[in-house]
Amino acid sequence: MLKYRKIESSDDQRIAEIIRANLEKVHLNIPGTAYFDPELGHLSSYYNSDPDRRVYFIALGEQDDVIGGVGIAEFDGMEDCAELQKLYLDDSAKGKSRGKELMQLAISWAVSSGYKRIYLETHTNLSAAMSLYEKMGFRQIEKPCSTAHNTMNRFYLKELSGE
Repeated sequence: MLKYRKIESSDDQRIAEIIRANLEKVHLNIPGTAYFDPELGHLSSYYNSDPDRRVYFIALGEQDDVIGGVGIAEFDGMEDCAELQKLYLDDSAKGKSRGKELMQLAISWAVSSGYKRIYLETHTNLSAAMSLYEKMGFRQIEKPCSTAHNTMNRFYLKELSGE
């Protein structure tokens, strides 16, 4: 069972390291990705600034060390829509269903917060992530009119029905 908690400022550096390491491995340490997000070094400030509309969950390892996380926040491109953001795990945590558990946690939070759908954007270099999204009921859609990460080339949506 996944241990988790909401992000704290002391987590900011470690989760940024995990995100950057993951993106480097798939050659996405380029502009237009989360690698260069201005808030990446202080995610706790962003997510904790509006706790009714956004949250970032930190996944904890055996020693309560940070092994990954997932964010969910309002998405202004669609009505009643949240965006799944920055789902990344340390290599030591991969292959143990942690990504699926984090997604379920984020989806449950979105439902309880009144969102009707969840949007996400990814890249074909992240094939394992795309497989997980599809298994979790996300369907591929056309690119919305505007996205923050203009390098992303796959877009997904999941309709929520009180899951």
